Amino acid sequence: MATALDGYFRDQLLERRRRISDLGDGAVAHGHLSRLLAEVDQALARLDDGSYGLCEVCHDPVEPDRLLADPLLRFCLDHLDDAEARNLEADLALAARIQRGLLPAGVVRAARWEVHSLFEPAGVVSGDYLDVLPAPSGGELLLVLADVSGKGVSAGLLMAHLRAIFHGLDGAGLPVADLLGRANRLFRQTTLAPYLATAVCARAGAGGEVELANAGHWPPLVLGGDRLEPLPPTGLPLGVAASGRFTAHRLALAPGETLVAFSDGLVEARDGADEVYGEERLEQVLRGAAGLPPGDLLAACMSDLAAFTAGTPRGDDLSILVARYTGEASPERPS
Repeated sequence: MATALDGYFRDQLLERRRRISDLGDGAVAHGHLSRLLAEVDQALARLDDGSYGLCEVCHDPVEPDRLLADPLLRFCLDHLDDAEARNLEADLALAARIQRGLLPAGVVRAARWEVHSLFEPAGVVSGDYLDVLPAPSGGELLLVLADVSGKGVSAGLLMAHLRAIFHGLDGAGLPVADLLGRANRLFRQTTLAPYLATAVCARAGAGGEVELANAGHWPPLVLGGDRLEPLPPTGLPLGVAASGRFTAHRLALAPGETLVAFSDGLVEARDGADEVYGEERLEQVLRGAAGLPPGDLLAACMSDLAAFTAGTPRGDDLSILVARYTGEASPERPS
């Protein structure tokens, strides 16, 4: 099965072979290392004869996200034996627990802001990434919501990779437009070419000031009183071009006003008749719930979405971030 990814898989396999061989002292001639080396050589041979990535039982393609996670796979999900299926289930359950451990607390109060978030994968793991990073000084916080292209294990791995990029850049104190620019270059340089990510990155200050850059993501909404202001993209998605540049929206929120960001699992959700939930319905819900506490506002969105879909299975990951400027200092945490 020759594909555009063959070069990537060959590089991965050759690197794995080098690492096994570098263990040295002839150790690869014995035991487990010898078997691993043989598996890598067999995979390279399958690349040469065009059978790489095909199930050895049914000869259909192995699931791409599984192959990206483990380039030595030889069987599709339908042809795993019982022990292999149990091992896969255990691995996926562990991956889900690890991913949830990477998320912020559901409620964060810092820098005179109150932030509520929701994260619901469509499958076991998600390609959505959301984060709330208070500055050590307590004077501001960084808000991030991103959506990696693709689904399943491969998207989950890229979500973790994107999180590491933002955490590595956060301490530099960069303006958000520059931060997204650097994140874009790192993502482009270290990620397989077909993958992209849309992202919203906002720095919120204790005075209600917000600086927000949008890399091809759904426009977040600023909500308060009669105000409902979308913040459209200020640049292309991450990974499109290493030279991508971004600008930023700059605005000030009054106490009680709210920033709402979300992934496409919200506005692109469908009902049983294949109708799309859409931005207009979301805006109506937000206008009606604008005066509610942020947790109740988030609950109102989810209640309306549940009423709309009426049990229709979700086709995409769902993440929502609701950040309200309270103008009030957060209670001191007990030491």
